[in-house]
Amino acid sequence: MFLCKKENDIFVRNQEGFTDIPGSPIAYWASPKVREIFSKHKKIGDFTNGGNGMTTGENDKFLRLWYEVSEYSIGFNKNSHEEARQSGKTWFPYIKGGAYRKWYGNLEYVVDWKDDGYRIRKYGRPFFRNKNYYFREGLTWSKVTSSLFSVRYTPPGTLFDVAGISLFTDVDNPKYFIAFLNSKVGTFLVGLLSPTLNFESGTIKSLPIIKDNETKVISLVDDAISISMLDWNSFETSWDFKKHPFLTYRGEAKTLEECYANWADYAEKQFKKLQKNEEELNRIFIELYGLQDELTPEVPDEEVTVRRADRVRDAKSFLSYCIGLMMGRYSLDVEGLAYAG
Repeated sequence: MFLCKKENDIFVRNQEGFTDIPGSPIAYWASPKVREIFSKHKKIGDFTNGGNGMTTGENDKFLRLWYEVSEYSIGFNKNSHEEARQSGKTWFPYIKGGAYRKWYGNLEYVVDWKDDGYRIRKYGRPFFRNKNYYFREGLTWSKVTSSLFSVRYTPPGTLFDVAGISLFTDVDNPKYFIAFLNSKVGTFLVGLLSPTLNFESGTIKSLPIIKDNETKVISLVDDAISISMLDWNSFETSWDFKKHPFLTYRGEAKTLEECYANWADYAEKQFKKLQKNEEELNRIFIELYGLQDELTPEVPDEEVTVRRADRVRDAKSFLSYCIGLMMGRYSLDVEGLAYAG
């Protein structure tokens, strides 16, 4: 028996069907096709490693927002523990979850990892999980969220904690898994295993993965990451900020109003491009998993996580940038910080 309707809207379901889904959740709405997907295919955990990251025991002492410390003291783009040690730097990029955002971003924190975290080991109450994956390229998501599940690319050179769970792969491209997990299929299947707003690594590793059409999928993901990265880096809260978008996309504009209009036009095109990109990825995975009768590829505007132009917000950010120019933090002749410190 799959699902039978009784009087007074009471439904009866054979409990044996729940065992096809890892953890046997009471997902009474799961169709036979969905149960077949779980029972038939390999899981993400068969291709990835990692999970929870570091616990410092004293975040107030060992974590900072990146702009709270001298940029000279931050070790960006270090690809290994050895590179980090030899750099002599104190602070290193640290992934700590964050708000709902897909593809790229939420890179805000740094952690005191000088000499392999000497001070954390001496003065904190640490737990270094998956230490061999620190500084590696991978994928990450926020363990707890008040919104939809979303996955981001982990660039090389970052460490991660228990709130920014991360997975890594030795032989596959992590971007394929990012594509699947950010698709409607991934979101739908995650909801079956974790109906709450808490997404553990074991849950994500239990999801069935079908690998096909990888070249096209990864190309679409590269494009999505690029769009999201440009969006993230367009404002001062990114350590890769170069120049305010009013100037970056100024073109032939002569007035501030024209600068804003050009930026608004560019941002809208990027928004629509990413939305179209995500819908194409949805089509690929819906067809691959045979869920055409259960899911549609459309992506509503509120689920696209790059910014459209906003006159008030962007005017405030431009004013902040202008103050930075006047104070010497930025220069019109130099991209990014005019000085580090």
